[in-house]
Amino acid sequence: DSDWEENGYMDDVLDLVMKWIEKHKPDSLNVSVKKIAGRTPLIILDYPGKQDGNILMYGHLDKQPEMDGWREGTGPWIPLLENDKLFGRGGADDGYAVFAVMATILALRKFNLDHPRITGIIEFSEESGSPDLPAYLNEFENEIGKPDLVICLDSGAGNYDQFWMTTSLRGLIGVSVRIDVLNEGVHSGGASGLVPSSFRILRQLLSRIEDEQTGEIKIDGFYTEIPKYRQEDMEECVNVLGEKIITVFPWFENMEPSTQNLTKALKKLTWEPTLSVVGVSGAPDVDNAGNVLRPYTEVKLSLRLPPTVDSKVAQEKLKSILLENPPYNAKITLEFEEPADGWSAPEMSKELSNSVNDASVNWFGKPAVSMGEGGTIPFMAMLGKKYPNAQFVITGVLGPESNAHGPNEFLHIPFVKVLNCCIVDIVINYKPNRG
Repeated sequence: DSDWEENGYMDDVLDLVMKWIEKHKPDSLNVSVKKIAGRTPLIILDYPGKQDGNILMYGHLDKQPEMDGWREGTGPWIPLLENDKLFGRGGADDGYAVFAVMATILALRKFNLDHPRITGIIEFSEESGSPDLPAYLNEFENEIGKPDLVICLDSGAGNYDQFWMTTSLRGLIGVSVRIDVLNEGVHSGGASGLVPSSFRILRQLLSRIEDEQTGEIKIDGFYTEIPKYRQEDMEECVNVLGEKIITVFPWFENMEPSTQNLTKALKKLTWEPTLSVVGVSGAPDVDNAGNVLRPYTEVKLSLRLPPTVDSKVAQEKLKSILLENPPYNAKITLEFEEPADGWSAPEMSKELSNSVNDASVNWFGKPAVSMGEGGTIPFMAMLGKKYPNAQFVITGVLGPESNAHGPNEFLHIPFVKVLNCCIVDIVINYKPNRG
């Protein structure tokens, strides 16, 4: 993201997108670029409507950094349309969103369809955790208004055959843990046995958090009760996806999952805490490793939290557990990232649920499906907190193998077209229920 700003890429993207919007927008659409000092910009699209209600549509235009591993003939900055898939960095996460908002507005105009007011917001800091979004929601809350319905175009799909809604997201604690045992490396033959290995101390610390045999998190308070209606969503998702819940991952040879039970698998992926080691420092590559007892080991941990667990409270508890009684009095240094809360959508009204399902049946020929996501999207918790009385439809195009954040990312063109038709249906049929 620093390169994104420092090299002017953000301004280039903003300029190109605004030129496209200005070329295609109807006269009644008001478009403005908001800039708060020291923050990335925000695009606001305001399209008045004749029906009661205010619909907020969300997307973002920043991308993850480039990634190695793109297959020959493709690349992060090489747009390639192949078998109805548009390959390139950020097409599915989340470059299509601004065009989807515009396509919705243009369809409403072309077919002269009555609709509520639509306010589109396109931000530029989502891949950094949306640190700039709350400031804009507060600064321009009069222009944005209070939405009755929030439609977010930045999530996943279990297949490309029907409309998918994300109903929950896990929270996240990111922390680097460093263990120092020596001022410099020494010959392992002369020191091992007396000088405790920094890696062994790391293993002890990780065992305070996780059962290494089962992967279960040991910390009280890191679990939560799953609402009944979310459990019902899981059962429906299992019925639709079946074994794909497990087989979707690129398993190596005979590697097995932690469970073969599909419902348990879905719970583990969406509503249970999990620990991953996502980075290691202080250790040379195997080819360059000598017989040296290393002075330190550092790892970066990614701890996913259930949707309704307070990430700040959990982070303080994790900090205490890692620093308490350091083995052999080793120096343990922690560097936390900003924690991110998860999110669970309010239970959808029967009217909106029927509307979404009808739209999916109309355009895909199959009913809509709800599912939880195992990832973390901080802006959802922000929007949920800012608009507690709104209904939410969280959807997106990140279906099987679309590979957001990784090599060979693609946008499934036929799917996004039909998805957008569903969005138009949902918009024109929406009736606010303000209690």
